[in-house]
Amino acid sequence: MGLSKKAAWIVRGGWEGHEPVQVSEILDGLLKEENFDVHIFETLDCFKDEEALKTVDLIVPVWTMGKIERDQEGPLLAAIRNGTGCAGLHGGMGDAFRESTEYQYMVGGQWVAHPGNDGVTYQVHIDQPDDPVMEGIEDFTVTSEQYYMHVDPANEVLATTNFGNVAMPVAWKKTYGAGRVFYCSLGHVANIVRMPQVMTIMRRGMVWAAR
Repeated sequence: MGLSKKAAWIVRGGWEGHEPVQVSEILDGLLKEENFDVHIFETLDCFKDEEALKTVDLIVPVWTMGKIERDQEGPLLAAIRNGTGCAGLHGGMGDAFRESTEYQYMVGGQWVAHPGNDGVTYQVHIDQPDDPVMEGIEDFTVTSEQYYMHVDPANEVLATTNFGNVAMPVAWKKTYGAGRVFYCSLGHVANIVRMPQVMTIMRRGMVWAAR
């Protein structure tokens, strides 16, 4: 008998510059390869369905900026506190709902700046090469936006990049209540998400975060 599928919701929208449709399709493919039953939503109103949220093992937000209403935010955060996982990348999770400080607390960080904008070449350093998410991945170079973020000191940092003398977290794990949360700041557009290292990090991070 085969293993039962876990349920994942991808919720996409917000600023189009981060290519939410293309990025969500990449993440959808990775999850399906990992035997997830995936549903894609293009409205935050899906979070109002508290009963449906109880059946979800993983939420993947791909929604840069925008505004989340209280009757959307409350059930979403309650589901994660109660054990639903959450995983995402770049602005689709780390620059979303700027007025919602509780959402930012759940994520473990918030975008602040990307000096030089798109086109900066920088190195990603793997801080925890023995972690299952990072195993076998060596330090690598990216030409894209380099995110400077405000971050929760309680995060378990897996990878960093240098801003002068500051080791800025690039990928981390954390918990929010009973829920596991994974974030990666890479992925400005779909071509960056398709980098083999980013694909591997996101695949493993999403699987780790799922209930």
